[in-house]
Amino acid sequence: MVMSVLAGVCLAATLAMFATGLSDLRQMLATKSVENIQFLPFLTTDANNLSWLGYGCLKGDGTVVTVNAIGAALQTLYILVYLYYSPAKRPVLLQVLLLLAVVVTGYGYFTVLVDSGTRLTQLGLFCSVFTISMYLSPLADLAKVVRSKSTRCLSFPLTVTTLVASSSWTLYGLQLHDLYITVPNVPGIITSLVRFWLFQQYRPEQDKPYSPLPA
Repeated sequence: MVMSVLAGVCLAATLAMFATGLSDLRQMLATKSVENIQFLPFLTTDANNLSWLGYGCLKGDGTVVTVNAIGAALQTLYILVYLYYSPAKRPVLLQVLLLLAVVVTGYGYFTVLVDSGTRLTQLGLFCSVFTISMYLSPLADLAKVVRSKSTRCLSFPLTVTTLVASSSWTLYGLQLHDLYITVPNVPGIITSLVRFWLFQQYRPEQDKPYSPLPA
C-alpha cells in the first residue's frame, strides 16, 4: 500500500517537474524562435532520463521505467522543436549527435563490457552521479540571485515540483533500500529548500526594474 502511494506520488510529481518545460515549448511554438530558451537542460535531462530508464529496465522497476520513458519522450520533443526553430542548426545538431553517441557508447559498455553481476551496481552509480551533478549545476544561478538580490532567474513552480519529486523519490528509495535512488535525490531537496529561502529573502515583488539614470 505504502509503495503504491509513493509510486503514484513519484510519478505525478516528476511528470509535473518535466511539464514545466512545456512553457518553453509553448514559447517556441508561439514565437517560432528559441530566443531566451536554454538548450543544454533539455539535452542533459534527456540523457539522465535515458540512463534511469536503463536502470529501471535492468532492475525491473515499473515506476522508474514509466517516469523516465515519459520524461525522455518529452525532452526529445523539446529538443526536436528547438532544433526546428533554431537558426544555428549545426551546433545544436552536433550536440544531439554527441548525446546519441554517448547513449550508444554507454549502452555498449554496460551490456557488453560490464559483467552481468555488477551491471546494475555500476549503472546505478553512474545514474546517481549524473543526477547529483544536475541538481548541483544550478548553484551558479543561486549565487547570481544572492549577488543581484533578485529571484527573476528562478522558477517557483519548478522549485515546488523539484522538492516534491526529490522528497518522494528519496522515500521511495528508502522503502526499496536502494541507495542509488535515495542518495541522488537528497541534493534536490537541499537545493529546493535553498531556493525557497531565496524566494523568501528576495521576493519577486521587491525586484525593482532597471531604470537609466537621467542625463
